[in-house]
Amino acid sequence: MLADMLAAALASVSAERCLPAHLPAEPRGRRLVLAVGKAAAAMAKVAMREARSTTRAIILVPYRHALPPGDFPEGTIILEAGHPLPDEHGLEAARRICDAVRALGPEDQLLALISGGGSALLALPADGVSLDDKRSLTRELLYCGATISEINCVRTHLSRIKGGRLAAMAHPAEVVTLAFSDIPGDDPALIASGPTVPDRTTLADARRVLERYGISMADHINAVLRDERSATPQPDAGDIAAGRTRIVARSRMALEAAGEIARAAGYMPVYLGDDLEGNATEIGTVHAALALHHQRKGGRWALLSGGETTVFVRNPDGKGGRNSEYALSLALALGQAEGISALAFDTDGLDGVGGHGGAIIDWTTLARARFAGLSPSRMLQGNDSFGFFDALGDLVHTGPTLTNVNDLRVVLVDADQVSH
Repeated sequence: MLADMLAAALASVSAERCLPAHLPAEPRGRRLVLAVGKAAAAMAKVAMREARSTTRAIILVPYRHALPPGDFPEGTIILEAGHPLPDEHGLEAARRICDAVRALGPEDQLLALISGGGSALLALPADGVSLDDKRSLTRELLYCGATISEINCVRTHLSRIKGGRLAAMAHPAEVVTLAFSDIPGDDPALIASGPTVPDRTTLADARRVLERYGISMADHINAVLRDERSATPQPDAGDIAAGRTRIVARSRMALEAAGEIARAAGYMPVYLGDDLEGNATEIGTVHAALALHHQRKGGRWALLSGGETTVFVRNPDGKGGRNSEYALSLALALGQAEGISALAFDTDGLDGVGGHGGAIIDWTTLARARFAGLSPSRMLQGNDSFGFFDALGDLVHTGPTLTNVNDLRVVLVDADQVSH
């Protein structure tokens, strides 16, 4: 049942399903397809299927997210780079992309296919900022539990390509952006830090994020974040105002597809929100309370939620991710409540460290853990949710799914399975 719901959710936000209806008309001149992010290869494959000879593509994906070159027309450039921490390959890729975009003319079109992960991949630091600076700040923000919106706010203001700057480079060409949203709230300016979308955050916003989490700034970083010349282009700037942007895949679509499978199996879907943020452990505890409440009501329920939780990293050597940490917290809070099972999965197929996509639980999880000599509370505190679920055989492995609309969480409650 949980596997069927996951399959339906992923199919509903695939490039094959979501992209064709939104592809724009061909321009008079040339078209440059720029696909960046975890879904980029699948998006580019669809966009290039009937491409004219005047269309070429550059695809930038995380390692292991590429498709074979034979899936694309000859001349397609396929680049891979580091994620979630930027690397030298991302730096070189960003430079190549900027050169290609600047070469566009007034009758040309930049078709930007943007998905989550693009912010780390497009690594072109602002003047005075090094790649090591960006890596260090990104690592600190990830470890302290900052939200993806906060992380991207900082990255945008320390970049030469994000926050609409790439669209400005494309001027006077037409810019069309089609995006898969991995951002709670679906703000297109925050997806991959919005390289082709005007930014609405400020330098002061970026400074406040770092202050909020107690992250100290080196003097040269502070100087960049206080220099108004580092501000992103305004939304009404003439060189980016004419661009068109549309989100073509989002979390709500995946939740509703999973909910239809649940409904067909006799469960009543309850949507808890597609934009949840907050600590994974705390949200797991809250969802356990909701599940127990619905169990007491009787009947069969499917509690569905999306968004992106965060993890406070106490143990840098721990292995896991926000979804497996949520699942472990959920299991602990449920105890051995009968008739309740759950899935927590990152729709890109990779949940933090370990190569898994997420984890499943049911009312036997804690009993099996005790039999295996595991301490779930200690492993949760030590950020070792991977080790816990790996020992039980309850990790979900799909590999990269080539889509990304953030987390899918399903809690199934069947009161009829409770012993009386």
